[in-house]
Amino acid sequence: MLTAELIVDSHVPAEPALSPDGRRIAYQVTTVTAGIPEIWLAAVDGGEKPRKLAEGSSPKWSPDSATLYFLRDGRLYAEGVPEPLITWGSAITAFLPMRERIVFIAEDEAPVLDPWVWSESLRRPARLRSHELRTGEVGTLTDDHVVDIARRPDDGALAILTWPTPELDPGGLEPRLSLLDPETGARRDLGQTAVEATNPVWWRDHDGWHVTYLATPEMVGGWAVFDVPVETGEHRNLTPESACPIRLAQVDSGAPLVLVADGLDTALHRLGSGEVSFWRGQADALTSNGEIVATVLSTAYRPKDVHCGPVGGPLTRVSDTAPEFAAFSWGTQERLSYKASDGLLLDGLLVLPPGKSRGDGPFSLVVLPHGGPYDRNADRFMLNWYPSAQWLAAAGHAVFLPNPRGGQGHGHEFAASVAGRVGMEEWSDLQTGIDLLVDEGVADPERLGIAGWSHGGFVAAWAVGQTHRFKAALMGAGICDWGMLAATGELGPLEAALGGSFGWEGKGPHRHDQLSPISYASKIETPVLIVHGADDTNVPLSQAEFFHRALRHFGVEHDLVVYPGEGHRIGGREHQLDLLRRTREWFSRLL
Repeated sequence: MLTAELIVDSHVPAEPALSPDGRRIAYQVTTVTAGIPEIWLAAVDGGEKPRKLAEGSSPKWSPDSATLYFLRDGRLYAEGVPEPLITWGSAITAFLPMRERIVFIAEDEAPVLDPWVWSESLRRPARLRSHELRTGEVGTLTDDHVVDIARRPDDGALAILTWPTPELDPGGLEPRLSLLDPETGARRDLGQTAVEATNPVWWRDHDGWHVTYLATPEMVGGWAVFDVPVETGEHRNLTPESACPIRLAQVDSGAPLVLVADGLDTALHRLGSGEVSFWRGQADALTSNGEIVATVLSTAYRPKDVHCGPVGGPLTRVSDTAPEFAAFSWGTQERLSYKASDGLLLDGLLVLPPGKSRGDGPFSLVVLPHGGPYDRNADRFMLNWYPSAQWLAAAGHAVFLPNPRGGQGHGHEFAASVAGRVGMEEWSDLQTGIDLLVDEGVADPERLGIAGWSHGGFVAAWAVGQTHRFKAALMGAGICDWGMLAATGELGPLEAALGGSFGWEGKGPHRHDQLSPISYASKIETPVLIVHGADDTNVPLSQAEFFHRALRHFGVEHDLVVYPGEGHRIGGREHQLDLLRRTREWFSRLL
């Protein structure tokens, strides 16, 4: 029997690190809850059983493949050495091994801030530092806040991404790319990047060295690949309108590899050369030496595992991090393809209760809109601590996972279409899918529910103010007022771009009022379960409290559940167990 404990105690692989010689793959394994991570090692050819090396996270190899480094408790360790190699006054958050040194990122000592003064920065800058392997000498290489680094393959210059302040707003809106010589400290500024730049990689072409990175060209619309020839310093967007890149991998020679969200699946491209592999399901990590590639892949009935193989060739699964799920009979997961009301082609997934077919319908149906909105429901294993398809299917519900406009996998225009229009076409797209499942006899129109987390929580709150067809809803860490989120969320300009206005434009009524679920609270009749983390800074708790007050005012059946000490992601084991059980009980009772 599938239990909440099995879900929250399962293990998940992440951060694969391929050794430069292509023989071994190290990866991090954690529980779904915030348990102590472990470092595991597997052979790329699958010839050895994976084994645990140590407790730790973020594995990385030395350039000669001889040493594996990792982090534990904010300190840097080397495989087989009990004492830490590098200890700093604050936690080390990232590092990069080189031949003669290890560069790492760590925050300054915590200042005493009383009162808080924004202009003096409420957060500590994380500076780039260097540990010389021969002497053990440590020095600071930068004065600004560093968020990402990449080593040139010849062990030369570093490419670094920096923010002017440690705060996401405005720091993440104004990143800069520069080159740094770790030997001399000489630095060359390559200018401001697009918004929220990340994942820099090096490669060499006929015109010399290039630095390539991912960033968002516009506030809404998803990532693109930007390339900067070092000679000219020109930032060029190389991404076709139809592509959705999600990860870059630096290789020993030639252009970098690009992981691309492709509808319900994932593709591997080489920059400038197009697709080299297509993988059914969702891959969300990438590492390669140019000949071998490794990724973390999940398919419809298999949870995430590490897979390796030749670039352009078949992948082999080399880890088995959740063997306990192999014995279960899961609900059938069906890929959907249908047209929106305006003819746009859409996709999504349908999960039926275990042992059931469409002919056994109609079923109670729970709709699970994804978060983001720049995210997607890929054809992966749908089991997690937040409202998830297989958990609800095990309770007898059919589950619809739509991919409406605003999401990932269908190009820039598809993703950017929600700018200033959240809840409009994306809501119509969602309704079209529900109507299709009702017409086909899969869904019982009198037993419909909706549940989502983050932006999915917004969609759930929006839905119950637009129609009475839902008999139950769950709003998890969701948005009810876009103006308030623009004022208090971590990245106000993004929220204003989605909701259509800040509120300070000097004219009204504001667009964000028209797109906020709170504006339609008087029309709500559907019972709503509101769930939120008390310390959420992405979508602050005030969003849940505001919606709760409105529903209480209008006498709507609802529950407000607040988890102390939790942020946007619920991490505590007991809290995750409570959420899983509470979610299933809510929909079982009302549907």
